[in-house]
Amino acid sequence: MSLLLVILAASPAQWLGPPPPVPATRVISLAPSITETVLALGAKDALIGVSRFCEFPEVAKLPKAGGFNDISVETIVALKPQLLVVAKSPGNQKAVETIARLGIPVLALPLTTVEDVATSMTELGRALGKDAAAKVMVEELAAARLKARSVVVKQPKRVLFVVGFAPLVVAGPGSFAHELLEDCGAKNAAEKAPTAFPLYSMEKAVTLAPDVVIDASDVKDGRDAVEKLGAMKKAKWVTVPTKALLHPGPALAKALPSLCEVVR
Repeated sequence: MSLLLVILAASPAQWLGPPPPVPATRVISLAPSITETVLALGAKDALIGVSRFCEFPEVAKLPKAGGFNDISVETIVALKPQLLVVAKSPGNQKAVETIARLGIPVLALPLTTVEDVATSMTELGRALGKDAAAKVMVEELAAARLKARSVVVKQPKRVLFVVGFAPLVVAGPGSFAHELLEDCGAKNAAEKAPTAFPLYSMEKAVTLAPDVVIDASDVKDGRDAVEKLGAMKKAKWVTVPTKALLHPGPALAKALPSLCEVVR
């Protein structure tokens, strides 16, 4: 295992390569939630490239530099960024290491838990010279969670948060969706899952017996098969109230009340 790989896996947020200038004024973001955070910080003008999944109108004309795990090293090098910001993932480590070795500063951010979201906002605020704005966003998220938890739920509902049907992938413990469900006083039907976003077989899904199923998938292929399962027929099915609940970024603060409405 390379030194860079060890470093990348050792910390919640990690810098690789040379130190960037502060504030960085030429930035590439390779995740929608990271781009969302940069925009919310008021640093739109610093963006010179984004991922192919970043569909915000403010960045529609910017060059696309790949996805989460298919980073275009050539495109990034050609754009000459002062900072590349990526979602921390085993799938992109090789490309991230290569880019760092080429002398481009890289910030790898974890985006799994709510704490990761706060860390992401803080780190980006520091890198972009927007510390004060980042502090406000972190405080807004904490306040929204505190307000949600202040409501006493006498009969918590079992909620299954589905992010994909074919295969069936749900939000498990350790995910920001799991934590937000708990903030709303609900129980995650997949609370005993071994990972943050586990893959379930149909046989396993039958044992979950949710009261509510939240459909947060982009592709509906496979939904019919899951809906027909005995344990799922009795559940109330709802579409995720806002796509902001799918992005671990600053919009979670305003999106949390809408989640609470459908699970209480």
